[in-house]
Amino acid sequence: MASVDVSTVSRALNNKAYVHPDTKRRIMKAVKALGYSPNLVAKSLRQGKRKTIGVVVPSINISIFGEIVQGMEEQARRDGYSILISNTMDDPVVERDCLQRMRTGLVDGIVIAATGQNTRLLADIASENITVIQVVRSISHQFDCVVADYYRCGYEATAYLIKCGCRHIGLINGRSDMQPYQERYQGYKKAVAKAGLLEHVIEASKDGSQYFEDGYQSTRELLHAVPALDAIMVATDLQGLGAIRAIKKAGLTTPENIRVISLTGHPIGATLETAMTSMQVPSREMGECTTKLMIERIENGDHTSVRHQQIVFDTMLISRETT
Repeated sequence: MASVDVSTVSRALNNKAYVHPDTKRRIMKAVKALGYSPNLVAKSLRQGKRKTIGVVVPSINISIFGEIVQGMEEQARRDGYSILISNTMDDPVVERDCLQRMRTGLVDGIVIAATGQNTRLLADIASENITVIQVVRSISHQFDCVVADYYRCGYEATAYLIKCGCRHIGLINGRSDMQPYQERYQGYKKAVAKAGLLEHVIEASKDGSQYFEDGYQSTRELLHAVPALDAIMVATDLQGLGAIRAIKKAGLTTPENIRVISLTGHPIGATLETAMTSMQVPSREMGECTTKLMIERIENGDHTSVRHQQIVFDTMLISRETT
């Protein structure tokens, strides 16, 4: 229709070489008339790159992962990439299925907050020259990771409550077999031991899908087991919402009777009727950093022999009404 060679059309559409303006206008007129769009699959196969990053996370629903994924997507868009998201609800079977689909699909790399149950599969995927980067959780030293300083997070939150005069501090933690929760507990343990206090710890449900209910039920357990309870630290803001509800149901108030701190701050915490104190995790920045590292690995080609990076972000205490 444009009366030019295929190579001229290619140069015009990809802006890779000079095409006379009149010729380009004729080509674009034909593109519009035909409703033409490029076959991205065929193009990616020819170039050996798909410009797509797979993201496997437990859930993007009001969680740190939602903020991280948003940061990833914004950075990916700036760099000409797209992302493909899978939510696993921390089910290792679902996670395995997602990874199997992605390894045979159109992704150049996979970012994962892993359950820890599919490490061998991840190693197999990495051996196929598909980049694997861990985010939030560092399950294996075989891959790059972008995490926060969880130990310091747990220690500083506990130390802050002790400074506020609290002496019976409960911790509603996540799964003890996962790095963020392990390290937060170690920070909490160090701070309470240093102050000569007792530990009061409850591990939330294994599947990690009922955050509000976990916070509510765990707070009821703590109030029953520790009548003098004067502070609660929770793993997530949604657990914090459940904790505040349980405190209110018990005829108590926050912060007058019991102070509450979330160890994974989410913007929703600042909008509550009683704004929640939190250890703020720079989740957007973590997402952007993860994408930059991923694209660097993809663009460099063979990454099987590179030295893996561990990038650790600091957390920050944001004091609000619940303390």
